[in-house]
Amino acid sequence: MRLDEATCRARLAAARHAHLATAGADAQPRVVPVTFALVRDEIVTAVDQKPKSTTRLRRLRDVAENPRVAVLVDAYDDDWERLWWVRAEGRAEVETDPDGTDRRTEALAALAARYPQYRADPPRGPVLRIRVARWTGWAAVG
Repeated sequence: MRLDEATCRARLAAARHAHLATAGADAQPRVVPVTFALVRDEIVTAVDQKPKSTTRLRRLRDVAENPRVAVLVDAYDDDWERLWWVRAEGRAEVETDPDGTDRRTEALAALAARYPQYRADPPRGPVLRIRVARWTGWAAVG
């Protein structure tokens, strides 16, 4: 069953993590798990201090080359009547100002409200903002 936009937004907002899909100028798709928050009409995520192989993350380079992205959340269950997924497609921008604009402060506060780990140690890296242009969702049952 197809989900309407309000249901898609609600399911995405309630999800604990998502998958971010990007593709740079090379048109090669890449998908990474992300923590995120929904702030009005934007999905925000940030580069945190968890260990990474590099600080020059491919997802940030991809967005600089091609801002079109998708975010996917889903619920899998062996009872297939409980399956659902939501995809948000939009344009992303990378906000790199570490000094803290009002928008950055709001994004980090929204992330800290969702993830206790960020309360004591908020992300210090760039914030990725996704302006959602299209919501798509499906559920096995309403």
